[in-house]
Amino acid sequence: MTLSEVAHDARSVRWWLLLASATMLFVELALIRWTGANVVHLSYFSNFILLGSFLGIGLGFLIPATRGQWIKRWAPVPLALLVILVRAYPVQVRQSSEQIIYFTSVKTTGLPEWATLPVIFLLTTVIMAAIGKITADLFRRLPPLDAYRFDLLGSITGSVSFALLSWLGAPSVVWGVIAATALLILGRRRNTLRYAVPLTAMVAALLLETTTAGISWSPYYKIQVTPDASVPKYRISANGVPHQTIMPLSALMQQNSPYRQAYDRTPANPHKRVLVIGAGNGNDVAVALAHGAQRVDAVEIDPRLQQIGAQLHPAKPYDDPRVHVHINDGRAYLERTDTKYDLIVLALPDSLTLVSGASNLRLESYLFTQQSFEAAREHLAPHGAFAMYNYYRTNWLIDRFAGSLDDVYGHAPCMTTFARNAAVLVAGMTTTDQSCKQVWQPSGAVPAAATDDHPFPYLLHRNIPTLYLGVLSGILLVTLLSTRLTGVRIRSTVRYTDMFLMGAAFMLLETKNVIGFALYFGTTWLVNALVFIGVLLAVLGAVEVRRRLRQVNQPLLQLLLFGALAVAWLVPAHAVLSLPFAGRLAAAIALAFAPIFFANLIFSDRLALAPDPTSAFGANLLGALTGGVLEYLALVTGYQALLLLIALLYLGACVAMRVTGNRPDKQSTPTPVQDGTVTFDRQ
Repeated sequence: MTLSEVAHDARSVRWWLLLASATMLFVELALIRWTGANVVHLSYFSNFILLGSFLGIGLGFLIPATRGQWIKRWAPVPLALLVILVRAYPVQVRQSSEQIIYFTSVKTTGLPEWATLPVIFLLTTVIMAAIGKITADLFRRLPPLDAYRFDLLGSITGSVSFALLSWLGAPSVVWGVIAATALLILGRRRNTLRYAVPLTAMVAALLLETTTAGISWSPYYKIQVTPDASVPKYRISANGVPHQTIMPLSALMQQNSPYRQAYDRTPANPHKRVLVIGAGNGNDVAVALAHGAQRVDAVEIDPRLQQIGAQLHPAKPYDDPRVHVHINDGRAYLERTDTKYDLIVLALPDSLTLVSGASNLRLESYLFTQQSFEAAREHLAPHGAFAMYNYYRTNWLIDRFAGSLDDVYGHAPCMTTFARNAAVLVAGMTTTDQSCKQVWQPSGAVPAAATDDHPFPYLLHRNIPTLYLGVLSGILLVTLLSTRLTGVRIRSTVRYTDMFLMGAAFMLLETKNVIGFALYFGTTWLVNALVFIGVLLAVLGAVEVRRRLRQVNQPLLQLLLFGALAVAWLVPAHAVLSLPFAGRLAAAIALAFAPIFFANLIFSDRLALAPDPTSAFGANLLGALTGGVLEYLALVTGYQALLLLIALLYLGACVAMRVTGNRPDKQSTPTPVQDGTVTFDRQ
């Protein structure tokens, strides 16, 4: 083969690798969104699909090049099976119950969690192993850093594409068509029929879902709107859970309505300026207008829920010129505005979904921390009041929130209770600014307040629930068994212990950054997507720098990495939050991406020297799976302490690198390539 033919072949492989990597990440993100929307159990296992994806992709990279071709030939079959199974047996809350749930606390449709979750995890693993194998076989045909570079470019492409579809509110059938088209191309002509049949079945199942009456997609939920024929109202379900009800103003203003308690408990308050966090379909906005508000700032994180309210609410609150809509996270809005309010209402903010597949943080978690309650108080007028209400399910949760308000305002709030442990808490700036029929009294020991470092208001004690421990142990067991069943030789990957540890550390570092940006700029899908894309760009930047260096000073890089981690540890979150927006953005970027950049310079250098880069990359991915499991330690320690664990993992990787990282492969001979690096021909 001539040099020009080699160059042409390399260019072709690069583009195929970019497509395969883009498809891999796109399918992963789509599975996280779609399965979580149809299987309510997954709302409470934050990174379940992510862990299955890492296991599958890692296995795809670790399977030797001469094995596993069958999984490539039948790649679309497990994907079609998963979609059809979930559509046939969706796990949703029965519509007869309007209680907002915890895991399995009410009756659900579909198969039980002990049957649903293992099947979904295994099918996800097989799906991603098949796409991972396609990607790995292309990865092997390029020099390590060149392959890694195009793998990252593909990942960025897949991430941006899915973020764009989320912004456009595209339905699931569009995701399916894009994934099916990409897989058909990757399958080449010889697999056209074998791929076309299951992919057609998958798209057909998604088309049936998309054409179901009342269903639409927001960046957070699959939303279904159902009119109630008996009364003029609409019921809104989100991800299969009864979520909101659009009600006429007459029903909202009834004497025993929770919507009017904030006003009844503050009769001397002028209620001229009102902030509603969690404005949703507009019920609370309509009530504020009915009480004479001259300005209502309606903050809602989900644009689709607000659009539904604007279209269907009989009182048309969003058409009123006194109403100003802010599509934003409530905590982020509080951090940015300087407005003082007579009344702030935290209106049923229970998202039933998570910020991302890489953390245990729910969309509303930062609204319920001690620091958030303090931020709300700072935005109250001299005789203002704060109100919050929800179906709190348990007395200890009411006590946690009421105890937090007691600490912040210096006195116990008013408490009005309703059926199913629903409660309204109202706290005036002083006791004279609230008029209580009943003052909160603790039902027992008051749980400690949730904090910005430990934002888990629904967790009674600092521990990992037994249910989580059982599921995570099962995932680790499946990982060990699957590596054996797929023919991966664990002993042969011991020399990549450093890559494994770097994968675990990097996963935790990425999670910590997602959490940090969610606190600084809001738990919105856009912030999460931008952080994820930013992480990929930082990694790509490290690769580009390494490609242009003849050699790197590993001790210096390690010193810079641990220095960046130390700075991130020492700078408290409240110091960053106190900065103006531009300064906060600069500080957040520096604290988050400096460790990522240095860590990936170290990783890129190690990958460039690895005798078997594909296996090294696979070990790194299995390490990322382990990091995803370790992330649950934050339930005990809080998120800041994860930086210590990250530092320990990187320290272990540096030690392992000295022991195993630079052993040459005696069976490999270097072959020069055009960009000045070397690859290895395996004998």
